[in-house]
Amino acid sequence: MSEKKPHVRDLYDRQGQLIGVFLSAQIWERAEAELAPILERVLAELEGGETKQQEQAVNEPLADWNLLTKHWDFQYPVDTDVACDMCGNATEDWQADNPRKFYLKAASLGGLVRFQCRQCQAYITKRHFKDSIRVETKPPSDT
Repeated sequence: MSEKKPHVRDLYDRQGQLIGVFLSAQIWERAEAELAPILERVLAELEGGETKQQEQAVNEPLADWNLLTKHWDFQYPVDTDVACDMCGNATEDWQADNPRKFYLKAASLGGLVRFQCRQCQAYITKRHFKDSIRVETKPPSDT
């Protein structure tokens, strides 16, 4: 990035600690559409994301999930892996993650389980059938 100097400048305090980065108007105009959503997500995390995450975890329908697992009668073990086809976020055990990568949004005794990706807000639906699982990912705007 030898050409970055006029367009991207590191800003330091008097002690030499990095305090920010300055982007030229030309760079921002070209990159705003891609950078703005990332910045909004990071800002939300910095400005109380932990509180929001705790609220969402508290609101998960874990009783419904526990009922499903208690009466599990499918021909395969309980599956706890979740993967988002929108952003690539994935986990082997959604309940073990701290912080959560996915929030449980719904679970039914019939085998329908729905998660929301914490990273991109997409919805992952797992439909459990007797001998197979069908997984579908949709962006948050499609729900």
